[in-house]
Amino acid sequence: MLVQNLAVLVLAGFVGFLVISKVPTTLHTPLMSGTNAIHGIVLLGGLIVLGLGTEGVLNRVLLVIAIAFGTINVVGGFLVTDRMLGMFKRKPGSSGDSEPSRGARS
Repeated sequence: MLVQNLAVLVLAGFVGFLVISKVPTTLHTPLMSGTNAIHGIVLLGGLIVLGLGTEGVLNRVLLVIAIAFGTINVVGGFLVTDRMLGMFKRKPGSSGDSEPSRGARS
């Protein structure tokens, strides 16, 4: 059973790497936002499992650590996404009309 689980983990990592490496740069921000939303659902599931009760102190400690790291990942991901989207906003005071158009002759 352990060998099967490790094989699935390795294959999932390999397929994930192949899929992510093929994503064009223009889609990285929407992809990051989507994965943050999915990871938020995973965090909610972890909180539900913790609330329903788990057996053993080690399981509870590992679950709390996983929830903490997951929360850091989601918050950091949303901060990075917000910063990336902020790069596309116009700065106040620049209307964009100050540069001459390319087709205009002087």
